Amino acid sequence: MSSESLRSTGVEFDTGSGRETVLELDGLRKTYDGTRVIRDLSLSVYDGELLTLLGPSGCGKTTTLRLIAGLERPDGGTVRLGGDAVSGSEFVVPEERDVGVVFQEFALFPHLTARENIAFGIDEWSEPERSRRVDELLALVGLEEHDDKPPGELSGGQQQRVALARSLAPEPSLLLLDEPFSSLDVDTRVRMREEVREILKEAGVTAVSVTHDQEEAMSISDRVAVMSDGEIQQVGTPEAVFQQPKSRFVAGFLGHASFVSGEVADGCVESALGCIPFERVNGLSEEYRGSDIDLMIRPDDVRAEAAGPEAANGVVVHRRYLGPTVLYRVELDSGDVIGCMHNHADKVSLDDHVRVRLNADHDLAWFPQDERIVPESAG
Repeated sequence: MSSESLRSTGVEFDTGSGRETVLELDGLRKTYDGTRVIRDLSLSVYDGELLTLLGPSGCGKTTTLRLIAGLERPDGGTVRLGGDAVSGSEFVVPEERDVGVVFQEFALFPHLTARENIAFGIDEWSEPERSRRVDELLALVGLEEHDDKPPGELSGGQQQRVALARSLAPEPSLLLLDEPFSSLDVDTRVRMREEVREILKEAGVTAVSVTHDQEEAMSISDRVAVMSDGEIQQVGTPEAVFQQPKSRFVAGFLGHASFVSGEVADGCVESALGCIPFERVNGLSEEYRGSDIDLMIRPDDVRAEAAGPEAANGVVVHRRYLGPTVLYRVELDSGDVIGCMHNHADKVSLDDHVRVRLNADHDLAWFPQDERIVPESAG
């Protein structure tokens, strides 16, 4: 099977468990200066969920967000909101789409107070309704005591909460967040991820977020759509896309992934880590016997222990101290190089002979070395 065919089996279609579809993208295409940026992209987002478009810079995720918002026109395909087409045969302008947007720069008005910024998008409401709505949102984002302060007197996290409240004020059917945490320092960023998710869930809002930060996507999302080169590679829960990636790209992009070569034998995979039983490998069976495959190994799936040359199956070729942990790279006797994550107090050193043991408590994903083999774990 071709790499394109194998990749196409990796898109995981979720029925939404009967939930209402708020957003539907059907065959979206977008080209800039002769370069295809979005390639026949299809995706559904369901009522009340937070879905994150995750991918490297230039993969098309921000362009997808702009197509949803109506800030760009697609060259083909359809955007539907609440079942109604807003891009396709007819184009609905952004202000009539009932979509809120939180930009990474926040774009607050510096001369207005927090209260006035939040109220800006609902100035056509009656004064009592507007005041009540702003009070609700100030309470929701925890800024009741800062309502009279301009943005310059607020912290970065507080400014983000004002921007979020302003976008929620008109009660949009869908909220879009464009790299919402990128301008914050590391500590604030981590705290705001949790706060924003709690706020969105309390408000019952359906949201689509965009980021290149894997940890951010994993921590805030109900589902993650991993993008590459204008296409969605896989859609699923954070746990599903991380533990059972459907393509090598997804495996490599979501954290540190190593690949250990092996041959499918009688009831197990023979590899440099030993003979690994079928029951520890997702979707593997006797029908693949004699096939060469690669097992995906995360750094926390294995442990390297100092050993004499006779008992060792690898040598430490790289050591990176990360504070709480140490990431080792070990070259196995087979020539495969594998990552191992240890506690910072462990004493394995560079150039040490080690015995690498598999200690994963979940099924391992695998990929065929011969792409004509299509694993059940890929579709």
